[in-house]
Amino acid sequence: MTARTQIAGLIRATQVLAIAAALCAPLLSLAAPKAPAAAKVAGDFGPPQGAPIKAVLTSPPHVPPPINRKYPAKVIVDLEVVEKTMQISEGVNYTFWTFGGSVPGSFIRVRQGDTVEFHLKNHPSSKMPHNIDLHNVTGPGGGAASSFTAPGHESQFTFKALNEGIYVYHCATAPVGMHVANGMYGLILVEPPQGLPKVDREYYIMQGDFYTTGKYREKGHQPFDMEKAIDEKPTYVLFNGAEGALTGDKAIKANVGETVRLFVGNGGPNLVSSFHVIGAVFDEVRFEGGSNVQKNVQTTLIPAGGSAVATFKATVPGSYVLVDHSIFRAFNKGALGILKIDGKEDKTIYSGKEVDSVYLGDRANPNLAAVTTATQNAAAGKLTLQDQIKAGQQLFAGTCSVCHQANGEGLPGVFPPLAKSDFLGDAKKLVNVVLNGLSGKVTVNGKDYNSVMPPMNQLNDDEVANILTYVLNSWGNPGGSVSTEDVKKVRTPGAKAQAEH
Repeated sequence: MTARTQIAGLIRATQVLAIAAALCAPLLSLAAPKAPAAAKVAGDFGPPQGAPIKAVLTSPPHVPPPINRKYPAKVIVDLEVVEKTMQISEGVNYTFWTFGGSVPGSFIRVRQGDTVEFHLKNHPSSKMPHNIDLHNVTGPGGGAASSFTAPGHESQFTFKALNEGIYVYHCATAPVGMHVANGMYGLILVEPPQGLPKVDREYYIMQGDFYTTGKYREKGHQPFDMEKAIDEKPTYVLFNGAEGALTGDKAIKANVGETVRLFVGNGGPNLVSSFHVIGAVFDEVRFEGGSNVQKNVQTTLIPAGGSAVATFKATVPGSYVLVDHSIFRAFNKGALGILKIDGKEDKTIYSGKEVDSVYLGDRANPNLAAVTTATQNAAAGKLTLQDQIKAGQQLFAGTCSVCHQANGEGLPGVFPPLAKSDFLGDAKKLVNVVLNGLSGKVTVNGKDYNSVMPPMNQLNDDEVANILTYVLNSWGNPGGSVSTEDVKKVRTPGAKAQAEH
């Protein structure tokens, strides 16, 4: 073999080896173990330093203060399960199962690398055993396997906060869906070692869907309805466990020029949330609670058992409506909140008027106390005409004023007036119009109107009675009253969706 032949053979062999190496490199890189992400943050995943720290827990919509700690610590979390009856809507009670006495449960805030010693207590008055599954926990059941707790008992387990982000926690005791549907969920924030960027306001908001045997806003105590839950047909879709939890005098607040951070979760158990703030654009959204950031977001999708962090600048004063943009959930099932921004107007950005009751409905009021009073007095046999008028006035604002106007004057040629109206006849006729709707030509006070009034059969019997009583006693009308019994006599199952005039 000549020297030239040997050299040529070596070159070919080298080429073959190079090709083989190129082909194998991706496979080798897949097989080779990667250095753990923790190695990038020296010391943060070592043993806890300093004395143990008791976690500050807050009820919604409040958030514990930023941690501002430069080292991992042992953090002790004490969380108690309490089964308690609370108001789910005005005059409507529901027995919630709670973490910390609120729905959603207490907000937990720790630092990445912390060692968390978790104590779960189940109040002696509880009727059910409970546990907790924290979505940030690396371990069987997210802690559920270690935290099954009978009434009057306490469980303890420890975990390392390995991943930063915002995570859902919930009860995972069978039947899991029932425990979650009764309000057993919350959020735990694991801050990165360097902390989160500083903002002026932080709020805690969590959506949930609820299933009651009675219809929406049906008064009294309402039990859980398992069949509705299985069919995924909620009676209520709510922020922070109650209709009105973030409206009126409970609205969250900010000032012009401030940066607002919303920690938003979705407890489910069934529905996906399309979270939106009407009139605002999120400057940044950490979607699905992860590390990636999306900018200039109008609406963010939050799965059941998921979360997001939405941050934006308060620029224009006014009332900003928080909704699930599956919009009937907002205006007909309760998924509505208010962010009230105060400060100086900037006409170069926006020159419109304040959002008013036509948009916000009855939730523009500080509360619906008059509705509650009427319900309580009716139950006690003490309902007065004035009780009905006051309750009806609050309900009219959200149900009827957009068409008939707050002063009852209606809109010429379109919506007939209710003020000094010669159309207001006997109670049966009025109830029938409200429940079954009205379409076609109608003459009121000598003038013709041709439009459609949709059926308002989503209203319960006492709401219809109180609204009509308010109308009869307002704007120069002759007076009178409509009772709940009057409405019951007219309401018939399977009635036509809309009665032709």
